[in-house]
Amino acid sequence: MTKDIETTAEQGGGAEFSAKDYQDPPPAPLIDLEELTKWSLYRAAIAEFIATLLFLYVTVLTVIGYKVQTDPVKNTVDPDCGGVGILGIAWAFGGMIFILVYCTAGISGGHINPAVTFGLFVGRKVSLIRALLYMVAQCLGAICGCGLVKAFQKTYYNSYGGGANELQDGFNKGTGLGAEIIGTFVLVYTVFSATDPKRSARDSHVPVLAPLPIGFAVFMVHLATIPITGTGINPARSFGAAVIYNQEKSLAMINGYSGLDPSLGAFVAAF
Repeated sequence: MTKDIETTAEQGGGAEFSAKDYQDPPPAPLIDLEELTKWSLYRAAIAEFIATLLFLYVTVLTVIGYKVQTDPVKNTVDPDCGGVGILGIAWAFGGMIFILVYCTAGISGGHINPAVTFGLFVGRKVSLIRALLYMVAQCLGAICGCGLVKAFQKTYYNSYGGGANELQDGFNKGTGLGAEIIGTFVLVYTVFSATDPKRSARDSHVPVLAPLPIGFAVFMVHLATIPITGTGINPARSFGAAVIYNQEKSLAMINGYSGLDPSLGAFVAAF
């Protein structure tokens, strides 16, 4: 399929011109103060808050449930066969992203991740005001989501790590940093590809549901990086779990690289 439609004008000396078969949206302004007067901005922030809350609630419960089911002290289940396993945890994260992006895409764009928001800001898809408001809402939603898990299952939450990211034995910080940068790049690159205006124009014969590839990207990255860092690729996910779990090791991970590497991956993907 050709990328451009070439049209020959018979008038004006028979000059040729190239007409795009798609239309790029105008870049978002860096600072748009008028946005602060619109209800749609605050409605979108609320959607991001609720989506991130639900995301952390379901996924952290899945992680803790798996650890409980495979604890040899509490159960007689074979650790290699019991529970949902890494595959099930990855499905929980990817599936929730698919569901929540589908639900919130028409309201806020379905970011649910400060790294995605940062990447879209760098790509001039959202303004600075909207990006900052989204990031605050996402982090608060993550904290509240983990708080609900702790309120409902406090004993298990404290005993099994609270779903917080930790660098696994046998890996150094450099390896964890690299894994998170690459994982976040895959996610943000997929977001840009799935929402590219060219795709709907040029691949109209192949219907694409944008939340589906985004959810699968999260799923695949979790399969690769759960054994290394527990998989962050989302600063709000790492931050919320560490704040509620409140353990020095988890908080040190955020200070070390969990807040930085998703931004690096998102920055690269934006270009």
